[in-house]
Amino acid sequence: MSEFQVRPLTSQSWDAFAEMVERHNGVFGGCWCTYFHTMNAEKERTYDANRSLKHRLVVEGRAHAALVFDGDEVVAWSEYGSPDELPNIYHRKQYEEELDVRPDYRITCIFVDKRYRRRGLSAIALQGTLDLIAAAGGGVVEGYPHDNDGQKKSVLYDGTRALFERAGFEFIRSKGLGNCVMRRTVA
Repeated sequence: MSEFQVRPLTSQSWDAFAEMVERHNGVFGGCWCTYFHTMNAEKERTYDANRSLKHRLVVEGRAHAALVFDGDEVVAWSEYGSPDELPNIYHRKQYEEELDVRPDYRITCIFVDKRYRRRGLSAIALQGTLDLIAAAGGGVVEGYPHDNDGQKKSVLYDGTRALFERAGFEFIRSKGLGNCVMRRTVA
């Protein structure tokens, strides 16, 4: 796996990130990985509006991701940020009712280029995120992966409970149907 490098999403890496998202129709019909940045009432729900929003947030330093590069091409990413940067999570009402600790960071989306799936890139993206968080001072990190009871299932975002467990996260509780809250403290 040494051919892959992880770099942060910045203004300088935007074009490479945008090329990958464009190869995948904006990801999930044009989301541009903005779903978690805005609340439902604030969404414009168009490809161009989401692309513009994501670009603006990157330029402003309010959108973070670990980008996995194969040469000059982004082939995977893991989106992360503070709860203020990423306020919209699935099953938020239940999550907030059961909240015991407010994390410093959330990992909200892990995505791998369709040409690179089943090669361990989700784990590389997740570890890259943890490394970037450590470099920023660390803290309590949460992820909300699919809890598939160890069964092999296709997962296009969030990753799986097993992926997070291998990265040192602890299961905290279930969230909605088929998702869970995982937590780890990063030094």
